[in-house]
Amino acid sequence: MQLKAEQLARHLQGQCLSVYLLSGDEPLLVQECADLVRSAARAAGCSEREVLDTGPKDFSWESLLHSAAEMSLFGERKVIELRLPDGKPGAEGSKALCAYLEQASGDDVLLVISGKIDRQSQNSKWYKALEKSGAVVQVWPVGAREMPRWLRQRLGQAGLDIDDDALELLAERLEGNLYAAVQEVEKLKLLADGKQVTLATVTTAVLDNARYNLFTMVDTALAGNAEATLRMVHGLRGEGTDAVPLLWAVTREIRALYALQLELEVGQPRSAVFNSHRVWKSREAAVTAALQRHSSRALGAMLQDALAIDGSIKGFADGDPWDRLDRLLLTLAH
Repeated sequence: MQLKAEQLARHLQGQCLSVYLLSGDEPLLVQECADLVRSAARAAGCSEREVLDTGPKDFSWESLLHSAAEMSLFGERKVIELRLPDGKPGAEGSKALCAYLEQASGDDVLLVISGKIDRQSQNSKWYKALEKSGAVVQVWPVGAREMPRWLRQRLGQAGLDIDDDALELLAERLEGNLYAAVQEVEKLKLLADGKQVTLATVTTAVLDNARYNLFTMVDTALAGNAEATLRMVHGLRGEGTDAVPLLWAVTREIRALYALQLELEVGQPRSAVFNSHRVWKSREAAVTAALQRHSSRALGAMLQDALAIDGSIKGFADGDPWDRLDRLLLTLAH
């Protein structure tokens, strides 16, 4: 039987099979799937757990067969947890796994936790035997495109809902680090006002209560106060703030200005453009000042600069990202 990782919890509510194979190269998700199986096995009466790690050179596959044949002193059922880091048991391991499946009584639960298993191994005899005898769960990593959906689901499990712009910042900040994501969700549970996670909530969590407010810095740049803007960004840098949320906030604002300016340059009324783009009354003066200084062409060039800074942060381009952020903010403020 093949199962998707997201199907496992529901599957285990109705049954606990005697064999599970969990494989993948996303440790957190594999570990969480393993926890689900362990919990279901305990509920089904498996009160003991034996761990066999195939990683050490002195590991003997005979220990798996001994575990299958060995009766508990008190007749208790157990979980035999077999760890297969490289996803390749070899000839001896393949033979032992097939032999285990032939002689196992079905009372115990064999939980195989493996690294990513390649396509060739998925066609092997041992893999097919495990798939036939129980359930195989391939755990896929969460990519950049899937990260927002995964985060929203994770927050939902914690009883939280999140605004779209807050979700965008959070996903950008975490860059696929699921362990960090779990920590951020726990932090947001404490910071959220009620059950709604807003952009301000995420900013507070991401910036770790930095002394300077990120959005105040952006509005200061829009208003044209270059000196104050640099003072704020240098303060954030001095406190160890990550460059990612700063770049995200600046890029988001430049992108919004670019969209506004495109409509204004073809003669659309300013009030109508501001209303359609939901520019807050409190920000109209700063936004207007920035639009008076910068054409759509200039704003497009700034977006290209922001893209280059993103490359510097991720190591794809040369240059210090903080120095380039300084220059971008100065350009925006002048």
